[in-house]
Amino acid sequence: MGKRTRAVFYLRTRGGKDDLQVLLEALPNKKDSELMRHELAYVIGQFQDVDACPVLEAVLADVDDDCMVRHEAAEALGAIGDASSIDILERFSHDAALEVAETCALALRLVKYKHAGHDASEAADEMDRNPYYSVDPAPAMPKSKSTDELQAILLDTSRSMFDRYRAMFSLRNRNTEDAALPTQALASAFQDTSALFRHEIAYVMGQMANPVTVPALKEVLINEAEHRMVRHEAAEALGAIGTAECEDILKVYLKDAHQVVRESCEVALDIIDYWAQPQAQNA
Repeated sequence: MGKRTRAVFYLRTRGGKDDLQVLLEALPNKKDSELMRHELAYVIGQFQDVDACPVLEAVLADVDDDCMVRHEAAEALGAIGDASSIDILERFSHDAALEVAETCALALRLVKYKHAGHDASEAADEMDRNPYYSVDPAPAMPKSKSTDELQAILLDTSRSMFDRYRAMFSLRNRNTEDAALPTQALASAFQDTSALFRHEIAYVMGQMANPVTVPALKEVLINEAEHRMVRHEAAEALGAIGTAECEDILKVYLKDAHQVVRESCEVALDIIDYWAQPQAQNA
């Protein structure tokens, strides 16, 4: 699973039409694992190619498909940002699977945000710059916002999910500043009632790769009552951080009851092993 996942992300790095086509042909295969198809949908969205929309929309519209895969297909449509996806995102923003419904609502806001011209009107130097080269489900907030203000928005459940995500990504982007404050703010959001929100917190912690987040991520992974989607992201985040402590806890959960958690731990350990190789360090 680890090597397959690396192959998927390698295709993203190459970024050609033929590479995208390989991913699009693989995504609809329901015989594949939910983790692999989830990763495929994510990477397809990162291409930001409108030609991917029909396949992603078909996956989203299949209510018998796994909710993690459908959620990621919806998020990918938001990343692509084509106006043609508005109708299907509106339709499934009321889906029976809450993770799917929330993702569609979030992606819908992102598409409308892009088409309202905000990307052009908000100068890059006015925003918290994204150092991770990912296409995110929401843009960062203006860098004039203090960390305390961002934390308040992040934790304010009366605010829209879109605004709270914007605060989340701003806090992530401040990882290179006084990292203790942003990471503490993010960790406090693991108490949120939305599994989608908690899973995104784990995801950004993985991007930050800051060892101070390990205790919070471990707590998520070992909590067997937590949503499998959140535990999956926590496992992969621990792999991105890659300390000996991370490796030890990941090995324990290679035998977890949930396949997606087991496979996420396998992928995470593969990441740790890969980056320990001299050729990877010199790349």
